[in-house]
Amino acid sequence: MPDVLAAPALTPQVSLPDDPVLGDFPYLFDGEWVWRAYCASFGAPAEWPHALRFRQVSYNPGRSAVATYVAERYWEDFASQEQFAVELARDRPARLFRYPDDRSLPGLREVASAIPACNLLNRYVFASTVQRVRVSLVRYRPAGHAVLRHRVGRVRFYVRAMRPDRVPRLLKAGETAGRTDFVIPRLAGSWAEGGIVWLSEIPGKNLRRLIRTGQEPDFAPILANLSQLWNVPIAVDDHRPFYLRGAYRRARRVFRHVLRDHDAPRQALRQASNKLEPFVESWRATSMAHNDFYDDQLIRIPDGRIALVDFEETGLGDPLLDVGNFLAHMRWSAHFGGDVEAKASGDYYGRFRDAALARFGWSERELNLREAVCIFRVGTNPIRHLAPDWPQRIEQAFALVNDVLDR
Repeated sequence: MPDVLAAPALTPQVSLPDDPVLGDFPYLFDGEWVWRAYCASFGAPAEWPHALRFRQVSYNPGRSAVATYVAERYWEDFASQEQFAVELARDRPARLFRYPDDRSLPGLREVASAIPACNLLNRYVFASTVQRVRVSLVRYRPAGHAVLRHRVGRVRFYVRAMRPDRVPRLLKAGETAGRTDFVIPRLAGSWAEGGIVWLSEIPGKNLRRLIRTGQEPDFAPILANLSQLWNVPIAVDDHRPFYLRGAYRRARRVFRHVLRDHDAPRQALRQASNKLEPFVESWRATSMAHNDFYDDQLIRIPDGRIALVDFEETGLGDPLLDVGNFLAHMRWSAHFGGDVEAKASGDYYGRFRDAALARFGWSERELNLREAVCIFRVGTNPIRHLAPDWPQRIEQAFALVNDVLDR
């Protein structure tokens, strides 16, 4: 790599254990190496960033890693952020790409720029001619997916950018979720070859924020709408079953790798795994389900109804796992949130759990198993977001898992 001026400081200063198969893995946490790789790939910028921030890492030990960074620049009246990623894979040198150029999301560059976005809206969404669109980025996971907002006058769309082979699955999932009383974003248009779908924006208040601020959303309609989804007739050919075993094993593989030098959390991992693995190995999909159901996927619209704004994983699954996943996120917030958030989430957790058990007559043990395996999976978040105290947070996550299993 060429010589460059002193690299901006990389924050947070955190690292994960080496991965011999991914030879460049340690360099992902070395700010100087990352910045030299950036300059080698894109050229040295005219203005040096004031800071280089680690945003997240998607990691599959021994197989692949995608680390995302933000180069930040500050001026008196405004600031700018530039996102880029380093991708590692077995038997392949490191590759860099920066937003909106993403090999896995071929349509992202077009929908992220105003003029190409206008052309696409005229072709796939509007019958009349659009001459102006405001584009903003909502979230982006390199090599995974992106969500943007297109605003045309007073009309707003959420734009989902994904791998093209996932578009039919999203459209089918939307049809299935639409057979319930959940309010579902209207499909405004799609560009299959580019992996782009336009969905109407639904006004309302995010359920997570309502819960965390003590504004008690009624869980009766949530459970009623969920039960409608579970009763949708199964169409095996149209829906891929949720793969709980694969999701669990990937999380376990990450934990085993990163905790190899941390005795206490490694012991807690063994304790949790010994209890969870018989359940995971025997689990089978039994009905239609959401498969990624939690508070941040829901909005309460002004008339009081509940909107389901993210339904991509809808397919064959397990009703108890849907509720278990919701409870796992509530339990996480109750443990790791601030004082007000923790109390509100903990209170809602207890009432939601009791209501589900009473309404559906489920075995408490069966629900506990599913809540525990979902907390186990959520426990990778401190690694993905590179929390400086990630070993301690993971150990606490395993304590939550074992606490649920020992009820």
